[in-house]
Amino acid sequence: MANFENQKFIALDIFGKNYLSWVLDVQLHLSAKKLRHTIEEDNAASNKERVTALIFLRHHIDDGLKYIYLTVENPTELWQNLNDRFEHLKAIVLSKALNDWSQLRFQDFQTVSEYNSTLLKIVS
Repeated sequence: MANFENQKFIALDIFGKNYLSWVLDVQLHLSAKKLRHTIEEDNAASNKERVTALIFLRHHIDDGLKYIYLTVENPTELWQNLNDRFEHLKAIVLSKALNDWSQLRFQDFQTVSEYNSTLLKIVS
């Protein structure tokens, strides 16, 4: 994370702790730069667009992940590799949220504010 000042958002952690928010941030930023198509299958992106998207993706991943995917030269392939590596986290987060939701009881909180805070964390 040497160029932290130039990053638009927090880099993807090597363990994928922030993968779900990172995916959304990347998709939004690539859409804003009109480069989102570069991470989709069977795209007709120009070489310049691919390189720009690849630089953007590599700039926003942990140095350890950069080293692991050093030889990947296509943003679609890098995107898919990261997806394959961390996609299982969605299932883990969803099952935890469903469990937390089923265990949530209003009477376990001293204030409505605490209950609302916990409820919003589960929903998000």
